[in-house]
Amino acid sequence: MNALTALTLVAVLGVVLALVYYLVRIIRALDRAGDHLEALVAGLETVRDHTRPLPEHLATINQALGRLWVGLRQVDANLLQIVRVLHR
Repeated sequence: MNALTALTLVAVLGVVLALVYYLVRIIRALDRAGDHLEALVAGLETVRDHTRPLPEHLATINQALGRLWVGLRQVDANLLQIVRVLHR
């Protein structure tokens, strides 16, 4: 085997080894990304499950805030009357 053939084989071997190294690193990174995506999906499912009853609670809160608003408007009207009496 002459020197040029040997150098060519060494260069090809170097390229193949570099390619294998980077492909293995890519596979490992994709595997870790898959694990993170699984954790993300689990977290999103938990959020979905915990927020499922939220519309019912929001309807109740909205009704209570409506009643509070009416009460606060009455208090405001009373305070305006007090201010008018005090300014006479």
